[in-house]
Amino acid sequence: MRTKTLLLTAAVIAAGMAASQAQVYSVNAVGYVNKALSVGYSLIANPLNGTNNNLNTIMPTVPDGTFVLKWLPATQSFSDPAQYYDGLGWLPDTATMAPGEGAFINLPSATTVTFVGEVPQGTLTTPISANYSLISSKVPQSAGLSTMGLQGQDGDYVLFWNPATQSFKDPIQYYDGLGWLPEDPTPAVGEGFFFNTPTARNWTRTFNVNN
Repeated sequence: MRTKTLLLTAAVIAAGMAASQAQVYSVNAVGYVNKALSVGYSLIANPLNGTNNNLNTIMPTVPDGTFVLKWLPATQSFSDPAQYYDGLGWLPDTATMAPGEGAFINLPSATTVTFVGEVPQGTLTTPISANYSLISSKVPQSAGLSTMGLQGQDGDYVLFWNPATQSFKDPIQYYDGLGWLPEDPTPAVGEGFFFNTPTARNWTRTFNVNN
């Protein structure tokens, strides 16, 4: 399962991206995604729709002291951290991570998290605010943003995180008449990314596993 895009059949969905150390196994529209994460910060995303998308449901066991930071577009700042404690779970226990969102996770030791749930289908809409938004693909698919229905506008740019260097990669920017340079941004399965734009809009696409 080394494909970089979602492999679709009437009965089986399988996708993986070796570069991100993610593996996806799914039957019909239900399955799981393994995401290998290193020590320190990583930008992650929940690529499957869980029963409630609460952190205690979608990531029930991670190393003690792990914490998650979500982005607040209204204030252009990070939320207070949600932290994992052995024996207590995630606190606050109301913290969530739904498909389409992205978040920083900080790990004191390397681990693999397993997301379990349904592949979102139908008309999928992710709001994008002016300035920075921390978003992700709502489905477990690694493809260019243009392929996934997010068309760039002049001045837009995308920031991906490099866990190895604990820093952002060089921005990928969109120019009218040229498109994305140096390439169409392509998030890995289960990877969040920052999207900066001068104009708020929605990222809307229609996705069905049988098409």
